[in-house]
Amino acid sequence: MTAASPGRIAIVDVTNESTYALLPPCADPGFDHRSCDYWEDADRGSKAIRLDWIEPGTSAAAPPPSLAATANPFLADLEARRVNPLSTALSAGAGNPLFADDDPLTDNPFAPVRAPRQTVADSAPRKLRLLGRGLGVVGSYAKVLLADDVPAAYCQFGPLTAYPRAQRTRDLYPALPDAPLPAVITCIASTAAARGAGLARALVAAVCEDLEGRGFAAVETYPEIGARPDATSASTPAFWESVGFVTAAPDERFPVMRREFG
Repeated sequence: MTAASPGRIAIVDVTNESTYALLPPCADPGFDHRSCDYWEDADRGSKAIRLDWIEPGTSAAAPPPSLAATANPFLADLEARRVNPLSTALSAGAGNPLFADDDPLTDNPFAPVRAPRQTVADSAPRKLRLLGRGLGVVGSYAKVLLADDVPAAYCQFGPLTAYPRAQRTRDLYPALPDAPLPAVITCIASTAAARGAGLARALVAAVCEDLEGRGFAAVETYPEIGARPDATSASTPAFWESVGFVTAAPDERFPVMRREFG
């Protein structure tokens, strides 16, 4: 693969350990997508390599924030409404009073049959559990672009409420619209070998199409002006302008870039 001719391209959602293993290396060897919680933890988040997050047998420490605490409240409410109270009572051993003589394990014939909700195991790497908080509700929070089957670019995204550092940045600009809340793209990165081939732009286009399909009306991102190219996870304003974003809140260091859907 060369930057001038990336060849066959595929874009994969990060939903399990096999797709998580596709996360490409950061261009700066001091950082690692697999152990980065810079956007998820506004106070202590880091982009640095933390081997205890990555090596087998050490991934169970420090569980990620719960979905209820960090997810979009509208989505959490939707999830709550999906629970069948009769099924809940059965699982607790209370029994269904309408079918007291029936086998308690028999499905309620009046309740719709629901497909099992996709989740990430508690034993999965910590970063994968962070990326998997939306599975079964809104979908994956990350995609990897493969060029000729080689991981070449990575993008992290999701509801604003999943990323406290993005929320904190956004709070600096009260003029930004707050209804409906936008989705955010917190990280876009290509490997050093893949740069110059337009792969990051192709990946952002796929992410925006996905977010629009999930019902978001807009997406924002928060580049850092003046940062080294390999040290920033949110690229530059010029990059975002090249994929249809505009400056929603100008700033000498942390402007807000926004793209409306529809």
